[in-house]
Amino acid sequence: MDKCCEKKSAAPEVIPRVALIGNPNVGKSVIFGWLTGQYVAVSNYPGTAVEVAQGNSKVGGRRRVIVDTPGINNLIPMSEDERVTRDILLDDEDLKVIQVCDAKNLRRGLMITLQLAEMEKPVVLVLNMADEAKERGITIDRHGLAQLLEIPVLSTIATRRKGLDGLGKVLEESCTPQVRPIYSPEIEEGVTAIENLLPEKQKGKRALALMLLAGDESLQDWLHCRLSEQVILKIEEISRRLQSQHQEPLGFFINQKRLNAVDRILEGVFRKEKRSRGMGARALSNLTTHPIGGVPILLAVLYAMYKWVGDFGAGIGVDFLLNVVFGKAINPAVTWVVEYLFPWQFLQEFFVGPYGLVTMGLTYAIAIVLPIVGTFFFAFGLLEDSGYLPRLAVMVNRVFRVMGLSGKAVLPMVLGLGCDTMATLTTRVLETKKERILVTLLLALGVPCSAQIGVMVGMFAGLSMKAIVLWAFVVMGSMIFVGLLASKLIPGEKADFIMEIPPLRIPTLANIFIKTLARLEWFLKEAVPLFLLGTFFLFALDRLGLLKALQNMAAPIVVGFLGLPAKASQALLLGFLRRDYGAAGLFVMAKAGELDSIQIVVSLVTITLFVPCVANFFMIIKERGLGQALAMAGFIFPFALIVGGGLNFLLRFLGVNL
Repeated sequence: MDKCCEKKSAAPEVIPRVALIGNPNVGKSVIFGWLTGQYVAVSNYPGTAVEVAQGNSKVGGRRRVIVDTPGINNLIPMSEDERVTRDILLDDEDLKVIQVCDAKNLRRGLMITLQLAEMEKPVVLVLNMADEAKERGITIDRHGLAQLLEIPVLSTIATRRKGLDGLGKVLEESCTPQVRPIYSPEIEEGVTAIENLLPEKQKGKRALALMLLAGDESLQDWLHCRLSEQVILKIEEISRRLQSQHQEPLGFFINQKRLNAVDRILEGVFRKEKRSRGMGARALSNLTTHPIGGVPILLAVLYAMYKWVGDFGAGIGVDFLLNVVFGKAINPAVTWVVEYLFPWQFLQEFFVGPYGLVTMGLTYAIAIVLPIVGTFFFAFGLLEDSGYLPRLAVMVNRVFRVMGLSGKAVLPMVLGLGCDTMATLTTRVLETKKERILVTLLLALGVPCSAQIGVMVGMFAGLSMKAIVLWAFVVMGSMIFVGLLASKLIPGEKADFIMEIPPLRIPTLANIFIKTLARLEWFLKEAVPLFLLGTFFLFALDRLGLLKALQNMAAPIVVGFLGLPAKASQALLLGFLRRDYGAAGLFVMAKAGELDSIQIVVSLVTITLFVPCVANFFMIIKERGLGQALAMAGFIFPFALIVGGGLNFLLRFLGVNL
């Protein structure tokens, strides 16, 4: 919004745009993928789409740009993602809207429909998840709703591609919903007065006037770009005068009138029967969110993941790729070719030496990390689509409140188990600045990404349960300690935790495979080049004689304090680039028997609490600024070493046998 003046002078869009608008977790991203053929993160919990995704599509015989917006509950924004969506609607006056609504929560969806009507946007209403609504005994008179609103209304099951075929045709028939809440005469008078002060050609003046009366402070930049100070003062005077006539905030009255209008619509088109079926599913759903009853389920989930990733991915998968594919085929063949083509030792070692691009970089990335992260991505996709992750958020809400966070903060933390960089971006869904800083810090500190988890689970496979519990206890304890301390030092308030829990669903295998392949593609594109860069870095240090010098410099910390072999300094060095690359180095050492049980636990604790990877660090700079990013890294690096070293001394002193 702050760049609105610049946008006014920019060239107009040639290709018409269509925005997917709706509440969080209603299936917008699935429909975006169907329309554009592009994959974006699709999950059974809110907060997945916090960045605007765009793609080209030929809809209704015309080429269009499809915009996938973050989920909203109101066009008076309460968070960054809601502001982004509201601004898209305001900035593009010719924008058409496909509003995706959860058929089970029609009342909530129609609240947005009313606001789109006030913005004068052409709308197609998609009632998604029609199957789940039917299972709950919900019947919606789709045709009656279309007649009432005078817009096209579709019923769909987006995950199964049902009902979407007619979307292109009805998009041409989209028009502004003909529904208008009845506000009090005083509010109508204020709306008219403000409408007369807004730019003459501005569309959706009524919506803007209502936003301003409701006290939308995020519109200040927009106002100052388009109106004089005198006009802005007049608008503020109208709002103050009207507010002085009411005891409650004007936004409350406006919202109540909209709810009344929605209820009048529902009376004619919405029916819900009581169903006795689904008692078992409801009991299981309640159990997964119970603070005590949910623990056995959580442990069972973790154990299943441990066996799947640890035994299958890190065991069978790594052994096959490392010892058979790379050990007996690729590396010998490449070595023969390189030695045949390049008689110079320097080039030979560059490709196939101890720090060779193929024998170390590609071998680490493909033979060691890929099978582990692939199995983890598959398991994570199952958890996402089953609806278990938001239940986990509810279950651990109390723990998060200790750290000054609401349970909503669990969502970025859970996403961090997939990718910390993306999770840092999703902190935008949090409502207060304090929570955004806290979660960004905790993500960088102690939430390992999927690739790192996969490698670590592979190392767990050779440890006792006592050692695994100790690792988890130290990492969780460190996060709670830092979170608690930071919540006391960082000023601000925490937000209340309100989140809708989606139903438990049986994941669609095809969707899981698509997600897994998309994430593996991301890994190959983003991680493998950094693996090669890190290998080149080590090769250069080795050839310049600096690697040994660095190992000697780090020896007092790595050997003397952490109690690890000097060679482990290479892994920690690579951890600056990517923590999973550093973990892969430790994995190789553990597999070769170069680390005992205490050293494995200490190294895992240290690398888990280590500085964020390069990509995550740049994302922190983008979201929080350079100063906060440097402050976080400056705290995390020594903290990780202190915790790791302290654990080493404690275990040795007590003579603990892991």
